[in-house]
Amino acid sequence: MTRMYRKTVLENGVRILSERMDHFQSVSLGIWVSVKKENGISHLIEHMIFKGTGNRSGLEIAKELDAIGGFSNAFTGKEHTCFYSKALNKDFNRLADILSDIFLNSIFDPQDMDRERQVILQEINMMEDTADDHIHVLFNDLFWRNHPLGMCVLGTDETVSKIGKEAVLDYISRFYTPDRVLLAASGDIDHDALVACFQPVFDPLVSNSEAHLRDIPQVNAGVSCHWKDLEQVHICIGGRGPDLSSDMRFAGAVLNTILGGSMSSRLFQEIREKRGLAYSIYSFLSAYSDTGLFGVYAATDPSEVNHTLEVVNTEIEKIRTGELPETELDAAKEHLIGSILLGSESTDAGMMRLAKNDFVFGEYVSHDAIVAELKKVTVDEVVAVAEETFRNDEVSLVTLGPTKSDDLDLTCLQFN
Repeated sequence: MTRMYRKTVLENGVRILSERMDHFQSVSLGIWVSVKKENGISHLIEHMIFKGTGNRSGLEIAKELDAIGGFSNAFTGKEHTCFYSKALNKDFNRLADILSDIFLNSIFDPQDMDRERQVILQEINMMEDTADDHIHVLFNDLFWRNHPLGMCVLGTDETVSKIGKEAVLDYISRFYTPDRVLLAASGDIDHDALVACFQPVFDPLVSNSEAHLRDIPQVNAGVSCHWKDLEQVHICIGGRGPDLSSDMRFAGAVLNTILGGSMSSRLFQEIREKRGLAYSIYSFLSAYSDTGLFGVYAATDPSEVNHTLEVVNTEIEKIRTGELPETELDAAKEHLIGSILLGSESTDAGMMRLAKNDFVFGEYVSHDAIVAELKKVTVDEVVAVAEETFRNDEVSLVTLGPTKSDDLDLTCLQFN
């Protein structure tokens, strides 16, 4: 498979990246914005961007995308918003025109905003009714207390209800500046044609001299129980993990796979397969530009909360004390390498890799380079990440369901 990576930076700072994979007939295209201050407004903009421009109504946007068989969507994370589409290479110019138009020329009609706010309020309600989603919002709020990372991307009823057109336009002028904008395309795409498409429309963007630096988040260790009349108690427990550029990020990925990131992982086997304590049990690694979170999620019967937490603590402690054979380490590496190589066959995944690597490292990172780093991970490095993450007085625990703090055995937060 032939891959060709190229990068162009416009005079105003907008980055245009491409990875040509000429055995595909499709192209995945994303327009990204790096935004690290979040109270729901980026998510509202994500919704509104498809509602109409000075050139197209929302219905016309939908019809034009359908006419070329294009798939279009958007997502807002803790540090980026991405507007992306996928279409056949023969329709790329038309797709690029539509995506550029909605990104640069959306009108944010007040009546559309009133309707879309109601949609988002329903989305918030749905999230709060979905306990396995809501528990992560509650955990972030505790763990990153009083920091943008702790805020829900969706916003709250209060913040969303207050956002008007003037606030949106002010936010865009302050944060959607060319130095924060990145365009990435992966698939059967010629880089020069890509630049020719986007340079004329993105060149006029003007930089904003206002600096928006985010304070490095501090871990807020603690325990928080949220009573709710549910059949199960949902649990999140975790501590600080490697950030996106940390030398230990590969060891963190291996630790995640071993602890709870696969069906053969320790927590899945011990908690679900051997004891039947939970249907859903997994570990997760949320890495950001300046920090990270390594955690464990489980949902169990109220009578089994402490038993589940005890098993989680035991399995973490085993790894922290070096109980990790080379065979298990090698299996975890092969699992990750397989996932990476399978992902390389997707233009969507390729587009996202281009953007994320440039935001973090400012350069292209090949699959071969990642595989090589994973292969070098040692038992000692995995143990070091476990020791650094799960430290006494630096681990948080949040529950959602029919349990109280007095019901919890907090020895699960103690590590030798």
